[in-house]
Amino acid sequence: MAKRRKVSNPLALAVLAQLLMGPLHPYEIGRRLTLQDKGRNIKYTRGSLYMVVEQLAKAGFISEDGTVRDTQRPERTIYALTEDGKAELYDWLRDLVARPEHEFPKFGVALSLLVVLPPAEAVELLGRRRDALTLETEEIRADVKASVDGGLEWVFVVEEEYRLAVLDAEIRFVTTLVEQLGKPEYVRKWQEMFEGET
Repeated sequence: MAKRRKVSNPLALAVLAQLLMGPLHPYEIGRRLTLQDKGRNIKYTRGSLYMVVEQLAKAGFISEDGTVRDTQRPERTIYALTEDGKAELYDWLRDLVARPEHEFPKFGVALSLLVVLPPAEAVELLGRRRDALTLETEEIRADVKASVDGGLEWVFVVEEEYRLAVLDAEIRFVTTLVEQLGKPEYVRKWQEMFEGET
């Protein structure tokens, strides 16, 4: 069972990791997350980022470390990682890396109810999904290659390599499922179960 966290939003983990490199104000944290394309794995908005910063400060994981003002913007509070925050970052990250946790993807819901769709329609829809997945993998591969060719160390795109492995597995799964749904014996059984229901 996953440990109960004082701040459980995954965005908080990203904020703690950014502050490990030194004190920052929330705007700069957001800018770095955008530059690093962390939005592919962590949902956030400017508002949610500031809310998480407040929660982390309240939990004692970060603390105010001064202010900065440039001529164009209002004064901004800079935050630094506390020792408790550093401990939380490492504990949380180690937990996520080491312990598999069941997630509830929407596609899993669709698969659990797939039987209600007529086989031909399910095959057509899954074919569209496979095409979209294939296009997505091509785009990710191109982005990863460009990043690595541009001098970025592979470890900084490892989450994209993981995403590619998951997408490739899903493409193989969908391809096999399409074949199974198209078999005459499945179509016949489906018609027997749902005759007159569609």
